[in-house]
Amino acid sequence: MRLKKFLFIVVFGLASLFLLSACGQDKPPAPALKSPIGPVPAEPQRPGDPAAGYTALVNNAYVTCGLPYKAYQQRAESASTPSRPIPGRKGRNTELPYNLTAHTNEDGVELVTSNCLGCHAGFFNDELIIGLGNESLDFTNDPMLAAESAGAYVTGEAEAAAWRKWADRIAAMAPYMITDTVGVNPANNLTVALLAHRDPQTLAWSQEPLLAPPPTQPLPVSVPPWWRMQKKHAMFYNTEGRGDHARFMMLISIVCTDTIEEARSIDAYFPDIRAFIASLEPPAYPFAITKFLAEQGQGVFETHCSRCHGTYGKEWTYPNLVIGLEEIGTDPELALKATQEADRFLRWYNNSFFGEISYAAPAPGYIAPPLDGVWATAPYLHNGSIPSIETLLDSTKRPRYWKRSFDSTDYDKKALGWNYTTLTYGKKGAANPEERKRIYDTTLLGYSNQGHKFGDILSDTERAAVLEYLKTL
Repeated sequence: MRLKKFLFIVVFGLASLFLLSACGQDKPPAPALKSPIGPVPAEPQRPGDPAAGYTALVNNAYVTCGLPYKAYQQRAESASTPSRPIPGRKGRNTELPYNLTAHTNEDGVELVTSNCLGCHAGFFNDELIIGLGNESLDFTNDPMLAAESAGAYVTGEAEAAAWRKWADRIAAMAPYMITDTVGVNPANNLTVALLAHRDPQTLAWSQEPLLAPPPTQPLPVSVPPWWRMQKKHAMFYNTEGRGDHARFMMLISIVCTDTIEEARSIDAYFPDIRAFIASLEPPAYPFAITKFLAEQGQGVFETHCSRCHGTYGKEWTYPNLVIGLEEIGTDPELALKATQEADRFLRWYNNSFFGEISYAAPAPGYIAPPLDGVWATAPYLHNGSIPSIETLLDSTKRPRYWKRSFDSTDYDKKALGWNYTTLTYGKKGAANPEERKRIYDTTLLGYSNQGHKFGDILSDTERAAVLEYLKTL
């Protein structure tokens, strides 16, 4: 694996998670809060400057540990050549891929660290789109091998200490971030694994866990697009991210932030990053749209889908509605783990620096998301178990076992999703390990494609019209 890819895979945008823990402390611990199903109320957000937020997003080192730059140069292929350069980068960052950031630590060691765009920038039709979830990451390999081998290129005590800190954090995450399938994300699991190593009052790091860590088998998560935050009152699939959104967004820093003072310095500019994220608009559908069919689809959509997903246009509405597990019927594991098994992590968050102005309170269900730009966000459901909107709207067409294309130009304009191959066998029938990890097997725990059968009542003609209408959003 090329090192630049490894860097952003192992230390990435951790702000997509169910949350959080408790340790011994002097004051009475905050409760493990839970939220009801139904509408999510709006809560005030700190104001920010979107332009300043973009600059901070692509230049600031909110992940402050990483690989020494000299070692990165020796290991990375074409390290001095920008990979998909993006505007607004400064200094050394202009030489690095968009998903990596330069940072000089307090010992004067120049480091290459990860940033949010490793998970929150994706490709469509070979174009990099900031805010589109990266659904092509490969977390099926143990990252410790690459982290330890990189140490061979480190020289001097200061560089060695910087590398060791970074490698130790990877060692803490590694057992909890290895997925069964390429494309799914382990953000929830590895985030709480990191929290288990931190004191909630001081953020001090302990190499030994202070809490019982999560299971080593992460549940799969699909990375949602950032532009949904224009409309959402709470963060994440279970709406556990309540109160101040910027505090949740800066959880990426938990990899390396060891003091409250350091956390506050990062927090000072994260309202700007939140403001930038909330300002994002989805891309426009780049192909032809049949206008009269889309108009018919709008009527069908507003009759059958708008109660949960809202309406669109200048006078848009969005209900911010959490749907209970019995009604939605989709794979329940993520919601159940958050509401039934995560109390220690919820308490940790609500007793920590992060819980000062925000709070973790998952609901026993999933929020119906706004559908702006939904055509670009395959695969679908919170676990990425359904390859296209066509198969989302007709449950009889959903493949039990499938392999998708990871070519951003290989898009099915009719079905609205990446082209895929239906298989007659799951992972156990794979010919080799490489094929095995590319099979999406819906029989695995947390990977089910069940539920959301609301489209089954539509006729084929109505479904085709809705698909056309969704291209306009």
